[in-house]
Amino acid sequence: METKHLPGRLGNPGATLLDDPRADPRIVEVLRSMPAMDAGLDPVNASSSYEECVAYCAAMEAAAEAAHPMMAAAIPDFPNVASRTEVIQGVDGNEISLYIDTPTDVDGPVPCIVHTHGGGMVLMTAADPNFVRWRKSIAATGLVVVGVEFRNGGGKLGNHPFPAGLNDCASGLRWVHESRAALGISSIVISGESGGGNLCIATAMKATKEGWGDALDGVYALCPYISGQYGNPPPELLSLVENDTYTLNCDQMAGLATLYDPTGEHAQNPLAWPLQARPDDLAGLPPHYVSVNELDPLRDEGLHFARKLRAAGISAVTRTVHGTNHAGDIGMPDLTPDLFADTLRSLTGFARSLAE
Repeated sequence: METKHLPGRLGNPGATLLDDPRADPRIVEVLRSMPAMDAGLDPVNASSSYEECVAYCAAMEAAAEAAHPMMAAAIPDFPNVASRTEVIQGVDGNEISLYIDTPTDVDGPVPCIVHTHGGGMVLMTAADPNFVRWRKSIAATGLVVVGVEFRNGGGKLGNHPFPAGLNDCASGLRWVHESRAALGISSIVISGESGGGNLCIATAMKATKEGWGDALDGVYALCPYISGQYGNPPPELLSLVENDTYTLNCDQMAGLATLYDPTGEHAQNPLAWPLQARPDDLAGLPPHYVSVNELDPLRDEGLHFARKLRAAGISAVTRTVHGTNHAGDIGMPDLTPDLFADTLRSLTGFARSLAE
């Protein structure tokens, strides 16, 4: 009788993304020749000091920035997109840059995406070329897109622990809502990937809790980083074991999470880690769409959160992008244009459905 093996590191603790038969061969090919962002760095984990995690985060960000010139050169022209920057004042008195991309070839109010970028809430910026390309790609389909340059827990926009970044995202959303007429927008969907997926969900929770949830029509979270349980993965989040080290690893995520919540006092706070939400925290939220990647350690927390939403009576749709690692569907637009286009259609279709 044929023996059935558990997937990934559940069946083989030494498995890697490069030898997982489920992985898209195109992604494997490029990752095989690409060093990891943390290559050569001393690893961190939940026991690392705050200072060690700050240094690790800064080094990871610098490594990512080394690829920016190549990524910027690959951004195609978007002749039907006009771009500008608006600077607003946040609730904490700080300045927040909003990067606004507007389609020039459509008439009438159109849906808007408020984008909160990835980076675990602690590194990278909204001005990074991969995020610029994503926003312009959305705008080119006929939507207005606003990217929020929020404060990070680490890196060059840090060190600002929770709730600084969340407050900035909320300030950005409120400005967009109050500027609906000037921006020419109808529905507003807040969307982000990874740490940005955390922030878009938490912003919706914050708005609803504070009584201004009408500013938002929907949430689209991609590969959301929302459990905060990376140092001790719970049994219901098997993908943290199954796909550990597949682009992300749990020790790394646990270490970087300390920059967002240095004392750990917010470990059960759903505004910091939305998977900790109870039914009353979810009441009144707008419709959600949660997109996850099959070979991502974060896969199951996204799916589990969607189940929590549905149990609380909130509309929640999920999709799993098979064969992909963390954010692999949008992270390599020239390598996997079909995956990029499919996720783009999913996001923009969701936004348009809420404008009807």
